[in-house]
Amino acid sequence: MITDGFFYFATLVFMAALLVGAQKVTKAKFFEYVPPVVLLYLAAMLGCTFKLWDPAATKGAYSALRNPILYAMIFVMLLRCDIRQILKLGPKMLLGFFTASITIAIGFVATYALMHNLLGEGAWRGLGALCGSWMGGSGNLVAVADALQATEAQLAGASIVDNIDYSIWVMFLLWAIGLAPAFNKWMKADTKILDEVSSRLDAEFAEAKKKTIDFPSLIFLLGLSLILSALCTEWGTALRKASPKALQVFDVATFRIVLISVLGLILAMTPIGKIAGSTELSNIMLYMVIGLIASRASFMELLEGGMAWWIVAGFLILGIHGVLMLIFAKLFKLDMFTCGVASLANIGGTASAPILAASYSGSLVSVGVLMALMGYVVGTFGGIGVGYLMSIFG
Repeated sequence: MITDGFFYFATLVFMAALLVGAQKVTKAKFFEYVPPVVLLYLAAMLGCTFKLWDPAATKGAYSALRNPILYAMIFVMLLRCDIRQILKLGPKMLLGFFTASITIAIGFVATYALMHNLLGEGAWRGLGALCGSWMGGSGNLVAVADALQATEAQLAGASIVDNIDYSIWVMFLLWAIGLAPAFNKWMKADTKILDEVSSRLDAEFAEAKKKTIDFPSLIFLLGLSLILSALCTEWGTALRKASPKALQVFDVATFRIVLISVLGLILAMTPIGKIAGSTELSNIMLYMVIGLIASRASFMELLEGGMAWWIVAGFLILGIHGVLMLIFAKLFKLDMFTCGVASLANIGGTASAPILAASYSGSLVSVGVLMALMGYVVGTFGGIGVGYLMSIFG
């Protein structure tokens, strides 16, 4: 049993390295359905379940590392999200994206209202984290979980639902591509705007890909993210103390998350946002945080939490979202591509929205990427807000 804090952390990072390396070396199709980040979660949970490390002896390392790395990750992740670039998608694409976000939020609140008695006490915290992921990505999931003070077991449940239900949804949207012509005719959708947006964005994305990652870029991003993480920990505490009583219903972690997110979005519009390496660095931090969180979650706790009902709840959320998207598509005359990619930009993020976009046409990949990046912007705030709305039902 591991009792040394550094040995414990090194083991988790090494697990991540092995899994990511296995994906690169083998190029196995398996990793397309079960990505390394999910396997890391399962591996770390197994380590906790079989007591590979001593939870009490390694608690100090966990507490010292988890939140600082999480806040740094959120900052670096959001440096990619230049609001000015996202706005270039145009009103039709933005309408599609936010329609997907709102229908997902409705799905969560309605499902929790119906099923909260079956999901366990305080399940709204874990489902709020899941909502953060289904409006953004894995980074948003852990950010919202921290803001809502979700337990490790609840976060583990949310992660498993995220993987299982999301995978079925991706397969459904890929299957639905063949229905696009009939769908667009039924909705009376005009795809000319989509073609114009796509051609405008392609040149800009080609230019951005020419940037190379170097040591000065990485060390600057790492140093800046870590110092801002430390400062926002202090500033978030001070801000909560100075805030009006009405806002003190929110935990101090919420203030810290919102503060570091706002800083990331602001600096994304400066030359700092153009520095190469933010994607790679935020991914490294994400794997560290996922490993740490999963290392405190036992499969035994998960089984006691009514996991099957969580999976059912996930499918109900997706069902409500899908039906509402059809209604709004008819109302706003949205085409199949916009609806599908907007949905997956929320639920799947940058990992899958560009893939779905490419399945329609290679020239549409840039649209999928920008939509997915927009999910990073709204995911944290949306997840926190929906979480608190669900808490009304107990």
